[in-house]
Amino acid sequence: MDQIDLVTPQRSTVIFGFDSAWTDAPRAPGAICAITVEDRGDVRFHEPRLASFAQARAFIDGLRKGFAVSLVALDQPTVVPNATGSRPVDKVAASLVSFVGGGVQPANRSKTGMFCDDAPIWAFLSAVDATQDPLRARTASAGHFVIEVFPALALPALEDGFAGRLRAPKYNPQNRKKFRLEDWQAVAGVVARSAERLGVQGLADWARHVQAVGQPRKSDQDRLDAALCALIGLGWRAGPAARSAMLGDVDHGYMVTPISDATWPRLQRAALRRAVPTLHVLDPQGPCQPSINTKAP
Repeated sequence: MDQIDLVTPQRSTVIFGFDSAWTDAPRAPGAICAITVEDRGDVRFHEPRLASFAQARAFIDGLRKGFAVSLVALDQPTVVPNATGSRPVDKVAASLVSFVGGGVQPANRSKTGMFCDDAPIWAFLSAVDATQDPLRARTASAGHFVIEVFPALALPALEDGFAGRLRAPKYNPQNRKKFRLEDWQAVAGVVARSAERLGVQGLADWARHVQAVGQPRKSDQDRLDAALCALIGLGWRAGPAARSAMLGDVDHGYMVTPISDATWPRLQRAALRRAVPTLHVLDPQGPCQPSINTKAP
């Protein structure tokens, strides 16, 4: 076991990273992993495994029982009140993600299987029964929380090389025309270095192994994205305060994300143009958003 060395030391905490399969297709599952910190501060990385929503819920329920704090960092919109179009926070995220050459999937309730009333995300959130309150999730000494995260938004903040115009890494093996092995290796390297900075050596070692995979598959990317989700969650809860922010609010949609000098100004400008609230965790006067409980709509 490793001794964790964070800005905010953790005890009895588990952080889950869940890269969900939005439509829960049996042949295309998502992936889930976890970082646990015991009472003594010992850290363990539970390697990513492919998982449906039901399997992810079982993994979360089984592992979190031994910890005072549990946080699920989920790569899927968790608050979608709009019938059409996209959420305000999606547009803010797109200001950066589109600039670097990526895309943002618009979230709205008309998308059958993704965000309609019968979409699996709502049953999952209801069953997990975690609280969506990012501010409490950052500081609480006990409780079960879920936050929405977005790896494509996080990567430019974790690596300045990904923050330039059209510099987003092309690391999805399913997109054969655009996939670049050097980008795969770069993303895995970012995960490894970020894990080392946050004191999770098991994750760093796993990422170094993944970095050496010569022919990654889509399932490998799902696992890598799950690890990214877990790092975002750990960074929000325990990393440097100047490097995390919340975009949007829990009524209209939000994201928790790492930020950097290269990404934060662009996100701030987009948020101001669209009157989307932001909360930089260093700002004690920032807007306090109301919490909600993750029940099916």
